[in-house]
Amino acid sequence: MSVAILTDSNSGITQFEASSLGVSVLPMPIMLADQIYYEDINLSQDEFYTMLREDVEVRTSQPAVGDVIDRFDELLKQYDEVVYIPMSGGLSGACQTGKMLAEDYSGRVQVVDNHRISVTLRRSVMDAVALAKAGVAAAEIKKILEESAGRSSIYIMVDTMKYLKKGGRVTPTAAMIGAVLNIKPVLQIQGGKLDAFAKVRGEKAATDAMIQAMKHDFETRFAAANAERRMHLYVAHTQNEEKAATFAKEIEAAFPGYAVKINPLSLSVSCHIGPGSLAIACSEKIV
Repeated sequence: MSVAILTDSNSGITQFEASSLGVSVLPMPIMLADQIYYEDINLSQDEFYTMLREDVEVRTSQPAVGDVIDRFDELLKQYDEVVYIPMSGGLSGACQTGKMLAEDYSGRVQVVDNHRISVTLRRSVMDAVALAKAGVAAAEIKKILEESAGRSSIYIMVDTMKYLKKGGRVTPTAAMIGAVLNIKPVLQIQGGKLDAFAKVRGEKAATDAMIQAMKHDFETRFAAANAERRMHLYVAHTQNEEKAATFAKEIEAAFPGYAVKINPLSLSVSCHIGPGSLAIACSEKIV
């Protein structure tokens, strides 16, 4: 049985990367000033951040039903089965829509919700590719990925509260005080939901807090996997490459024996937190 792996651009996998990685990527639609753009199709990261800084109104959406059906049909002409891994069901309706549409394909399309987004979703996609190459059937890949759902963690430092205020996550007063006091909110994604984790003063305190939070995760939730060096570590960022590289070196010093991969955060996350953010993430190796 040949198995195709399909994801969306929330994974951070670009259209250019998709062919070399052996996956198919649905671009996420992003509404900017009442015009629809598609991530990595007619909207680059630089263009997106330029408009974001110019206070263009931003809204995100899930892929159109017709686009999802067309992609399923296209892949099933070349493959026996499809594994579709969209962003977490806790952050978008895309997963539920995919499951509903898959019901018409008699088990040939398996939709995975393992509560991930961005760099950890990317890792799930690569695990799925490895499993498919090893001859694992679509239903079994879905089972393996969903059983690993809780084996990841993300902490994100937000550079400015401006975009959290625009999204209604903080009040205007809190945003103003945060700017005056140089408050850097730290958010977390556990189980597919974006929640507050801590508020600290200054970028160094924020990156230190994230490293300490990840160390605690390694010593508790991931203790067994860490003892066997079965963890992946990542840095993610929103248009903040230079500081991401520095942060990666700090993480490697704090976690001896681990090499840290660096990737940009997907635009679906970036629109809520703005440029200048840094994140540390991990996932347990399952392949």
